[in-house]
Amino acid sequence: MPSWKELKRFCEHDGWDLVKDTDHYFYIKTDEYGKQKFTKVSKGSGEIEKTLWSRILKQQLQVFNSKI
Repeated sequence: MPSWKELKRFCEHDGWDLVKDTDHYFYIKTDEYGKQKFTKVSKGSGEIEKTLWSRILKQQLQVFNSKI
């Protein structure tokens, strides 16, 4: 599973905008249809737990991976 640092790096490289930096990083991205997606990234250094990662992919990033 990826780490929180890797998720943050993904957001930065995939064009997500950092909108808030508190105890977490908050990102937003508007797709080509005008729909906004939001995600929150922990400042922790650990690995993201498998079930949480699955939810982040589907609900927040809206990226689907059949290998999970």
